Amino acid sequence: MSGFSGFLVGLAAVLLFWGIGAYNRIMRLRNKIGDAYAQLDQHLSTRAKLVARLMELLLPELVTELAAFDALHSAQTDCDTAAAAVRARPAVADPVAQLAVAVAVHAAALTRLLALLDQHPELRARDDIQPLLDELRAIEQQRSFARQLFNEAVRVYNEATNQFPTRILAGIYGFKEARSL
Repeated sequence: MSGFSGFLVGLAAVLLFWGIGAYNRIMRLRNKIGDAYAQLDQHLSTRAKLVARLMELLLPELVTELAAFDALHSAQTDCDTAAAAVRARPAVADPVAQLAVAVAVHAAALTRLLALLDQHPELRARDDIQPLLDELRAIEQQRSFARQLFNEAVRVYNEATNQFPTRILAGIYGFKEARSL
């Protein structure tokens, strides 16, 4: 084996091991996005249960406000559907964008229901409603923190896939840019 062919074999080995390392790094970062989303998804699920329980308690008392309940129920359904799509592939941008929209619509519908509840202080003071509101407020803070963790995982992944020369391999391996919430 001549010196030049030995050099080429060595270069090929270095490139091969670098490619494997880069692939493993990107996969590890993409998996961190999935792990971060799992935490966020847990909070979304808990919020859905709390909102369903709150609606169940308030509907008999606020029968005249069916539009607000329908809007919240529809927003919750959309949020659940979008969350399931993200759960399947948390590093894909389109489902995450749909979830971001669904969460914003849900927040607006929930705000509307809470505003209605503010107009009825006797309902807010009930022993079965106030603890739900406190728990909902706490889960919203936890969800906000989980969203930050998800967004940070997305940022790190996107930075890794956009760095040269890993950017070349990301294109070859089919790694696309992820989207934050």
